[in-house]
Amino acid sequence: MSVTLAGVRAAAKRIEDGVVRTPTRLSEALSRRTGTSVTVKYENLQHTGAFKARGALSRMALLSDAEKRRGVVAMSAGNHAQGVAFQAGRLNIPAVIVMPKGTPFVKVRKTSEYGATVELEGDTLDDAAAHARALADERGLTFVHPYDDDDVIAGQGTIGLEMLEDAPDVDVLVVPVGGGGLIAGTATAAKGLKPGIEIIGVEPELYPSLSNALKQQSAPCGGSTIGEGIAVKKIGTAPMPCIEEHVSDVLAVSETSMERAVSMFLSHDKVVAEGAGAASLAALLQYPDRFSGRHVGLILSGGNIDARMLSSVLMRDLVRLGQVLTLSIAMPDKPGQLHAVAGICADLGANVLEVAHTRFAMDLSASAARLNITIETRGEDHAKQVIDRLTEEGFTIRIKDPTAP
Repeated sequence: MSVTLAGVRAAAKRIEDGVVRTPTRLSEALSRRTGTSVTVKYENLQHTGAFKARGALSRMALLSDAEKRRGVVAMSAGNHAQGVAFQAGRLNIPAVIVMPKGTPFVKVRKTSEYGATVELEGDTLDDAAAHARALADERGLTFVHPYDDDDVIAGQGTIGLEMLEDAPDVDVLVVPVGGGGLIAGTATAAKGLKPGIEIIGVEPELYPSLSNALKQQSAPCGGSTIGEGIAVKKIGTAPMPCIEEHVSDVLAVSETSMERAVSMFLSHDKVVAEGAGAASLAALLQYPDRFSGRHVGLILSGGNIDARMLSSVLMRDLVRLGQVLTLSIAMPDKPGQLHAVAGICADLGANVLEVAHTRFAMDLSASAARLNITIETRGEDHAKQVIDRLTEEGFTIRIKDPTAP
């Protein structure tokens, strides 16, 4: 195994002037909500909004003067692209970032703004990676891999050093897993400082790549996930020895759990997390018995979530909690019915958000109408009070998903 505690400490020394020592804090809000002691490492406050700036600098700081002049190339559609671009700009190293053609424009723009040259190539990350490798060969560029590189892994491991120095009482560390670089480096550092600490990886249910590697299984990896930053089909070769030695377990989390975690970070901890960044909290929410009575350390690995996605996640969570719901109400087509419904909502303190009324619902009699009314309540019990009162008044009600078209 080539990544060691000494190697992580060396990486910490060479990157100390180029990264933020992000806060490590006990979250009183999350501790209350989960019923355990929760300390968070806020890597969403790192340069470019994610931990990737650490590994990128760790690798590029070791380049020779000739390698720096020739430049670097990387493949990424997300945080690694911005981490490499940012650190290359700081070091005055030319950087080419290859992204798939379908990469959202905002990610292309942000990467370009850090000074990198962006090339859009291929329909998939594999296509982009092949092009990046070809550019490295043709132009003599240094390829900076997002996770399959010992120096990158050592750079990511500086998170573990900082966390254990700032919160030595943490006894279980929960780490998001994509390609494996973050957990390999963090586990090496944390175990080196505190051999008794437990390291647990977290991956999306749709991408059980670490479970496949550790358990010699071949569960399918694929599908659309909010945790796109850790949607990796195969763990890197370089991280595996560290993972096999130091990681005790890997938990797969659902899309619902990651959505709940993103919402909880914002609503209760007042910080923004992307889906992959919230995966560690998602594990705590989905497997509470696994962490009962422990002092849990969570790595919030990044906060680069699209504003529209964040809006959707927050609305879906309100629906899930029963705080926002749409009632589809069948009623006689006569004056005063809408007023009666609105009056009941007002009497019970429910806030009306949207109303749609139609006389052309083909599943109803021509003498009836349908009202779709979206209301905000205090929660499930309050919503039930509203529904019960409307039912008592003779209205026929069906609950709809207000996020649905």
